[in-house]
Amino acid sequence: MLEPVINFFSRIFYYIGRGIGFVIGILLWPFMWLGSWYGQRGIVLKAVLGLAVLLWLGLYGYFFYNTQVWSNFNPDYVDAYNLKSRDVPAGEPVAQAAATGAKTCARSAIVEVTADLTDLNVNQNAWISSMLLYKLGFFGMDWDDTPFLDNKASFQRGINNAVRRTAVELVDTLGRVRGTSQIDADLQKARGNLQFTEDAWYFGLNPFGPKTPTPSYYRSAVNDLRTFNSKLENCNAIFDARADNLIQFIDRIANDIGATSAILKDRSENNNYGWFDTRADDRFWFAYGQLYAYYGLMNAAQVDFNQVLQEKHLTSLWDAMDGQLRSALNIRPWIIANGKESGWLLPNHLTTMGFYILRVRANLIDIKQVLQQ
Repeated sequence: MLEPVINFFSRIFYYIGRGIGFVIGILLWPFMWLGSWYGQRGIVLKAVLGLAVLLWLGLYGYFFYNTQVWSNFNPDYVDAYNLKSRDVPAGEPVAQAAATGAKTCARSAIVEVTADLTDLNVNQNAWISSMLLYKLGFFGMDWDDTPFLDNKASFQRGINNAVRRTAVELVDTLGRVRGTSQIDADLQKARGNLQFTEDAWYFGLNPFGPKTPTPSYYRSAVNDLRTFNSKLENCNAIFDARADNLIQFIDRIANDIGATSAILKDRSENNNYGWFDTRADDRFWFAYGQLYAYYGLMNAAQVDFNQVLQEKHLTSLWDAMDGQLRSALNIRPWIIANGKESGWLLPNHLTTMGFYILRVRANLIDIKQVLQQ
């Protein structure tokens, strides 16, 4: 009685097995053909092709390693600066040095963090966006359109976005007395270097010819920023820590992260395919990198504008904003999901990150309103 049922399922599994074998055969056929073709070639051609394959595998191994290993990634990196122990605003004379007759001024924590974040991107890690295999993509497809090997590149670009914004403010307002002093040459060079395109390799097609790769420009920016801080420490540069400059800095950052929030919202609402949204991960990690950078920069601004914050009694509100930034950095899911906001099965990590961004932005607006009073 059970024999027909057993035969039925036996035939099903037989055909499933044949189907799987057929698919595997199709996938393996090009490699088998290449192996047969390679075995019939001469020794010289075999050696050349073998070296080419080894080189290609080495490049991909190096590329894979650099995309997966995030050297010195640490959401609590701010603790290493011990910023709470610094009580002298940037550019102001240091009392201990004045007592000994030495002319020394306080370095800018904002400039220091900006330089260190860029150093993290291009010296402590490889800059992914300009690597050859990243530019070539996955069989011609942009890595950002795939669900893998693009998270670190997006994170680095998020940091770089915040660093670029800060460099502009350093040149235009913070690093000079507005309207009465020249733009600092080192800050101007740093801004120009940080604005350089993010994906330049050693050779390009438009325009055609050799190029200076992106990391070289960013490394120059690190040196320019640190040169400025050395001049500031020797009281040979200016850091204008006025309330109106802080208001503008905060306003630009609020607009910056507000734009990121809008991008997350658009992606969340129009492409909520759960784990199958291949762009959700790079949107998430760009926002994460941006907040990672602003977490350090806002802590640094608390030192550089210490006098302004004390006068306006803003310390507690500023600490609350720092807490929001740090809380956002706790969101590090293994796989980024862009599920429906009303769904019960898949989470929506973009909405979660957008929620923290809006809370930080609200804190920034509150601080700005107090400063304007």
